[in-house]
Amino acid sequence: MKTITIFTPTYNRAYCLNDCYESLKVQTCKDFIWLIIDDGSTDDTRQKVAVWKEEGDVDISYCFQENKGMHAAHNKAYELIDTELNVCIDSDDYMPRDAVEKIIQHWKRYGNSSVSGIMGLDSNRNGTIIGTAFPEELKQSTLFHLYHKHGVTGDKKLVYRTELTKRYPYPLFEGEKYVGLAYKYHMLDKDYELLLMNEVLCCVEYLPDGSSQNMLSQYLKNPQGFAFYRKELMKLPFASPLFKFRQAVHYVSSSLISRNGQFLKETPLKTITLLAVPLGITLYGYITLKTRMFIS
Repeated sequence: MKTITIFTPTYNRAYCLNDCYESLKVQTCKDFIWLIIDDGSTDDTRQKVAVWKEEGDVDISYCFQENKGMHAAHNKAYELIDTELNVCIDSDDYMPRDAVEKIIQHWKRYGNSSVSGIMGLDSNRNGTIIGTAFPEELKQSTLFHLYHKHGVTGDKKLVYRTELTKRYPYPLFEGEKYVGLAYKYHMLDKDYELLLMNEVLCCVEYLPDGSSQNMLSQYLKNPQGFAFYRKELMKLPFASPLFKFRQAVHYVSSSLISRNGQFLKETPLKTITLLAVPLGITLYGYITLKTRMFIS
């Protein structure tokens, strides 16, 4: 059995998947499977993948499902993965040629059952690190404390133990297609730290049709998913009161968007949520105004 699964959720991204494929073809270590979760694509993704499988340069597994959103594609991936480790490489990203080798070497040297996996760096396509590197003296940390205690910024690449990522599946809400992926990561933070690698594991590009570029419209389209995510963050035992208040503001806004009149009854922190109502109403107004301006 291979050591790591590289999984790629994709939806109508046949035009940019090739860069990911080409980067996997030239990896210095072949101890991986590439799992492609096709979330209902109507372009020629299936045909492209069939050609690549015929070429035989990469061990590829392909799964097609009805379009349900990124978080549902992650759910499907975690159902199927049976390797020790896994990492998500998005359809518009690719890996440096020695990334798999570095991951496996680091895991064989330092990996153990008391950590959830490895965190490495993302860079843009010219090699510039996204955000900041990890403090040199820091060898492991939770994802939450990296950003909120140690001042690290920017997207990072997460390599997790598969047995752990099968926990905390993302909920599915009728008519919605988004739940924050960090929900699972913060849940794992409660019990585990990640090993840190100051090595670039993924080269990223933020395309105009990517979810990170369309966040305001996501708020309007997926309010139940966002409200769920914010409620869970309010429960984090290691989060500060200010952090929880910010989550409450977003929770109020998303609850207003979904017309959920029971949001005060359902919140895990009633006092903080009550205090957040004025700002939540303001945020709700801002989101609805900006999205209308964008549509018009």
